[in-house]
Amino acid sequence: MKKLFAIVSILLCVAFSSTESYAQMCKDKHFAVNQIRDLALIYQGGKTRIDWTVEQITPYVVHTFANGKKDWLFDGFLFLDFDDGSGNVFVPVWGKKNATKEIWEWYLDRLFERGKSLDALDMCIGMHKAEIGDPGFKHKVVLTLLTPIPGHKEWGKLNGKALDFTKYEDQTAAVGWYIDKIVSRFHEQGYKNLELTGLYWVDEDVCHTKELTKYVAPLVHAKNLEFVWIPYFRARGYDRWRELGFDIVYHQPNHFFKKNIPDSRLDEAIDVALNYGMAMEFECDSKALYNIEDSSYDRMTAYIDAFVRQHVFSTSAIAYYTGSKSFIDMIDKPCPENQAIMDRLAGFIVERRKNPALVP
Repeated sequence: MKKLFAIVSILLCVAFSSTESYAQMCKDKHFAVNQIRDLALIYQGGKTRIDWTVEQITPYVVHTFANGKKDWLFDGFLFLDFDDGSGNVFVPVWGKKNATKEIWEWYLDRLFERGKSLDALDMCIGMHKAEIGDPGFKHKVVLTLLTPIPGHKEWGKLNGKALDFTKYEDQTAAVGWYIDKIVSRFHEQGYKNLELTGLYWVDEDVCHTKELTKYVAPLVHAKNLEFVWIPYFRARGYDRWRELGFDIVYHQPNHFFKKNIPDSRLDEAIDVALNYGMAMEFECDSKALYNIEDSSYDRMTAYIDAFVRQHVFSTSAIAYYTGSKSFIDMIDKPCPENQAIMDRLAGFIVERRKNPALVP
């Protein structure tokens, strides 16, 4: 057996000798880290979404522990949506109506509404600074790039030309126009507590867009921003995310949502992320509430346990999918168990801010 192992080791070393030794490859495995340690996904924009007022976004900005102590929670916020809530989609979906330039502009207006969304986040942080003190950092924001859906020929005109999304040239032109719009509008607001650090590619695989992100990445980098992606579990393109132009990628386990998926999926997803130098996504939604019928509380617990067991909390940047508003629901439906699991998760997030290994 030892001889067989030695032979296999030699073969592996030879196989990897053209790029790096097998030993070095194993040594170099690591999760991705980022200037954002903990990134909250805020689903905002579509007409069916909540407005994200100051009151609504507060549970994502500050956590109140069972003993009454308050502390800052997420240090980053990703604002995103997949459609406008009226049937116009921002990602390729067969049989759905592709969003036009007019809808893209509507989404921008929705994002920058006064008293909601980004504006509410900025105000919320300012209010809590006065209460619990300065967090010692500026909260970071990642905004979403809507997808120029391949094959769409009725998006609209740019500089008098009707764009044809069967062509990378026209797709890239639309994204470039949108990047200029969203970045300039963010800076025009003069937010006191927010810093724009990245742009997010909302399509979760590259089945339809193919190589488009390679053309988009330079446009993002020209604004001194990071190109961010969160593919679903083993989504097409996950294994060549650097080649596709992304700067940081968070891998989705997609375990929480179906109870027939074993907890081993979490370890598998974490191993994939580690092998390919990605970060991880934590997932839960309002079904995690303890005091509801058919609760998935234990599945949220499984994520926390796996992230502890696999050292994700101590070594990886993390994005947090929490459904539409599960943190709000945890407060609205209080019980000791809901408080306990939120205190446990928030405790890790608070401690992560003290970890220098989580900063590039």
